[in-house]
Amino acid sequence: MIRDCLRLILEDQPDIRVVAEAADGAEAVALARRLRPDVCLVDIQMPGLDGIEVTRALAGPEVADPLRVVVVTTFDLDEYVHGALRGGAIGFVLKDVGPDLLVEAVRAANAGDALISPSLTLRLLRHLTATASPVTRAPAQPLSDREFEVVRAVARGRTNQEIAAELFISLSTVKGHVSGIMTKLGLRNRVEIVAWAWEHRLVD
Repeated sequence: MIRDCLRLILEDQPDIRVVAEAADGAEAVALARRLRPDVCLVDIQMPGLDGIEVTRALAGPEVADPLRVVVVTTFDLDEYVHGALRGGAIGFVLKDVGPDLLVEAVRAANAGDALISPSLTLRLLRHLTATASPVTRAPAQPLSDREFEVVRAVARGRTNQEIAAELFISLSTVKGHVSGIMTKLGLRNRVEIVAWAWEHRLVD
């Protein structure tokens, strides 16, 4: 029933098509690896492999060509949020956020941006701030002043389009900076950039 509801919400959008559904975690991994969808929506609670295991299998640190995973769940638990994001998820939304935010999360993931339910964002950042000790180790390759500006903007939740407007640069330049930042810092997605920025006290 939940899958039917999600399909109706997503396929009501002219730019989104649901290419497959899976009833359990193992089937989700198999279908995603075979079909390579632009975005995978993954529930936390599934038979067999749970959502965090599925996320790790599709987008984890050991995956050579990771997929974009958005975790959708009814369970508002910090351990799930942290586990999913550590596992490589690019987004985390609660099922009660409403259809608009769900669609926005899919579009953001497809664009390489990250979206986390607003009710979870502040808690996540407080957790990072409270548990991370100040880090002095510099990246293998130093970031330029412009790259630091982009990092701060990403950490504040800005999209690529918003960063381009804010810094008076082109969208392709922003994308190039984000890609370069991830390469220099050894990160895999925007969520990890946010975590890195907060751990290094680059944002208030």
